[in-house]
Amino acid sequence: MPLVHTFSSIPATHLPSLIAVSPKAELHVHIEGTLEPEMACALAERNGVALPYADPAGMRQAMNFRCLQDFLNLYYTATAVLRTEQDFYDLAQAYLQRAAADRVVRAEIFFDPQAHLARGVRLETVLAGLSQAIARSETDHGVSAALLMSFLRDRPVAEAHELLDAVLPFRETIIGVGLDSAEAGHPPELFADVFARARSAGLHVVAHAGEEGPPSSITNALDTLYAERVDHGVRCLEDVSLVQRLARQRIPLTVCPLSNVRLQVAPSLAAHPLPRMLAAGLKVSVHSDDPAYFGGYLNHTLTASAEAMSLTSHDLYVLLRNSLESTFLEPAAIASHVAKLDRCFAEAAGG
Repeated sequence: MPLVHTFSSIPATHLPSLIAVSPKAELHVHIEGTLEPEMACALAERNGVALPYADPAGMRQAMNFRCLQDFLNLYYTATAVLRTEQDFYDLAQAYLQRAAADRVVRAEIFFDPQAHLARGVRLETVLAGLSQAIARSETDHGVSAALLMSFLRDRPVAEAHELLDAVLPFRETIIGVGLDSAEAGHPPELFADVFARARSAGLHVVAHAGEEGPPSSITNALDTLYAERVDHGVRCLEDVSLVQRLARQRIPLTVCPLSNVRLQVAPSLAAHPLPRMLAAGLKVSVHSDDPAYFGGYLNHTLTASAEAMSLTSHDLYVLLRNSLESTFLEPAAIASHVAKLDRCFAEAAGG
């Protein structure tokens, strides 16, 4: 593990303001999961789509999830309002504006084409809207951004191959592929061949694992998909040898505490396993997942987690540095962002 500063002298009361000004990366956020109820209702009216909610307040009342599938049911219902290139552009622009306000300097954003293709929306429409916003992001918002295309693991594997075939002509619009949606009963090894094809095309690969699924889901994501990052991964703590491997190999884990609590993966923020993951030397970082549904964007997620889990300033520094070091940016860009993070913490420490 690289040597990091301790910055242990910074009082806990200063952490919210330090979070607000520190550069950070968002590596686990689904663009469809940033669709706020107000925008969903506005797009429904714009596109003539009927939603089963009278207004944004009614949609928020439906966000009482008992499990991942409850969330997915609402999530896919809401995505029905996304129909045009302008819709996807507006959605991405709204998220990037919020990310900039949170001092996100790098966002690597998931999107789920199969959720839109199944409704008759063309892949070109999705990519055109999202990629235009991504291309303007540094100019408009000061945020370096990129897209990760996710395969839905609860859809047929053959469909994933078809999606990869369809996106390869637009290879320059994405930097990698991921695997998400309902984990139970859909192990990562089913998708080994399509991930091998993606790697051969020069794409980065990541995978959701160890949220609903057992530790073996994480192991199989590493050994059959060759995942470079594991999204969630909180159940790794159930397997000591896996924890040792993850720590030794410095494999990034993108953890989403608010999501984990809302989906009952963890009973509360105070009881979340993040502190134990830090103590085990795992390369964990904190992210918002689907912030429109789970109660907050990145700075709120970090602030709420720090308070509930009694995280120290050193814990916070490690989380933020891990986020930057876990990006797919070039080493020089990562080093520049880390240097800015160091300056923020040094100033807060009075150095």
